[in-house]
Amino acid sequence: MALAFSSKTPTVGTAMLIRKPVAVVFEAFVEPKVTTKFWFTKSSGRLEAQKTVQWTWEMYGASTDVHVRTVEPNRRISIDWATQGGRTVIDFEFEPRGEDKTLVSITNAGFAGQGDELVTQVLDAMGGFTLVLAGAKAVLEHGIALNLIGDRYPDGH
Repeated sequence: MALAFSSKTPTVGTAMLIRKPVAVVFEAFVEPKVTTKFWFTKSSGRLEAQKTVQWTWEMYGASTDVHVRTVEPNRRISIDWATQGGRTVIDFEFEPRGEDKTLVSITNAGFAGQGDELVTQVLDAMGGFTLVLAGAKAVLEHGIALNLIGDRYPDGH
């Protein structure tokens, strides 16, 4: 995990090696039938460039509109979504490591706010994306849905 502060806003990043081919891992992030096994519970559609989809986390009674900025098959996905302080940009990068491994890196930038509010947003994003990658790894490598996102706040978010 990485946390970088510029003079204006922080950027968070995390990465995980997933022992599956890049095409399989990439598909897991664009296809909600797979993504719902480790991240959100509902989606209005597949991620496609310049499309807006809605993601829902039913256990928290929360949803957000996700604007898909770019999709480069098996390489990169860039989205933006609303947060407490405005919209942030999330980039997913998929780097093949041989034929059967993929390094997935996620960066999140564009946080707004100050002081404790900003720190809370940044830490929440870093922790959340780390759990997303751990959940994806469990589903893709072992077929196990760990329910990490749902169990993160058992008393509600």
